[in-house]
Amino acid sequence: MTLPNWITFSRLLGIPFLLYGLYNPTNEAKWICLTIFLIAALTDWLDGYLARKLNQISDLGKFLDPLVDKLLVLAPLLVLIELGRIPAWGVFLIFGRELAIAGWRVNQTTITGANIWGKLKTVSQIIAIAILIAPLPEVWQIPSLIAFWVSVALTLISGGIYLLPEKV
Repeated sequence: MTLPNWITFSRLLGIPFLLYGLYNPTNEAKWICLTIFLIAALTDWLDGYLARKLNQISDLGKFLDPLVDKLLVLAPLLVLIELGRIPAWGVFLIFGRELAIAGWRVNQTTITGANIWGKLKTVSQIIAIAILIAPLPEVWQIPSLIAFWVSVALTLISGGIYLLPEKV
């Protein structure tokens, strides 16, 4: 295991704390959850940067990184459904896209890294979740839902682009 792969794997450690904290209705707990989520999200950038800088890009990293990304995104989204903050069918669209891409990738002979659309999808999901987690005033309710639906749209667009056959 390379250092970037260890960093990727370490992101999983924050998920149980994030999930536990999301059920606590205090503003302090929400700020802690936001901090945990953003630190975990930032390590997504860090592991990729280090993998490139240290020339430690590996097939394990190409597999593990998107898997951990999906868990980091889907875990809080499922809690946000339960808390009544977002509709389940939006998360179902995200989950469906992720399953479709994962299934498609299994049949590929080489594992490719994320393209620009996949990166935009990830960034939009992180922003939406961060806004939804943060203890913001009521006036942020509509902007947080808009951010969520933008992330759903980018998730579907990136999935479609990923599955389209490349032009020769």
